[in-house]
Amino acid sequence: MATTESIQKAYIDFVLTEGAQPKSVYIFAKKNKMAEEEFYKFFGSFDAVEQSVWSGLTERTLTEIRAQEIWPQYSAREKALSFFYSFFELLKSSRSFAVYSIKKHRGLGTPKVLEPTKELFESFAEGILNEGIETQELSDRKFFSKRYKDALWLQFGFVLNFWINDDSAGFEKTDEAIEKGVNVTFDLFQRSPIDNLFEYGKFLAKNGGLKEKMGF
Repeated sequence: MATTESIQKAYIDFVLTEGAQPKSVYIFAKKNKMAEEEFYKFFGSFDAVEQSVWSGLTERTLTEIRAQEIWPQYSAREKALSFFYSFFELLKSSRSFAVYSIKKHRGLGTPKVLEPTKELFESFAEGILNEGIETQELSDRKFFSKRYKDALWLQFGFVLNFWINDDSAGFEKTDEAIEKGVNVTFDLFQRSPIDNLFEYGKFLAKNGGLKEKMGF
């Protein structure tokens, strides 16, 4: 009997062996000794199978990192780093598929196969970023704070493409890219001298008559 996992496994085996998706669900089902309608009980298309592989890896990553005993003590930055490191560690076991999938769907914007993953990631990112703002780890900037999660997603896309082209032993360069990229991104989220200058500007604007009162 077909299952989500058995179809995913058979699909991955097919595309990595043939270098392309099956020409039809009928051919795929016949090759794997299942009725065509069984496939449609689980997926509406081959792209949906790929989407489920990516989102499954993301969900597994989130489950594993949140199960860590130390997780509640992590800062927003540490939670983001934990996700990135854990996700790409899991992805190593599916590297051939990941490379095939991303290169096939590469183009402008988020690849279709990553759309469900993006939703999961942004929900996670929004949660930890809001925590960071509440604890004042991160700066609450009007208008810009809502875009923090977009910046993290761009960082995810950058690291993914870096990893696909990384030929270093154990993908050590990717680990370095994660460390540097996530840290730089969070540095931008934190309070900076520019924020202090902005606050000072608002203060002066609200107290524009102060200099007259003081006689200057």
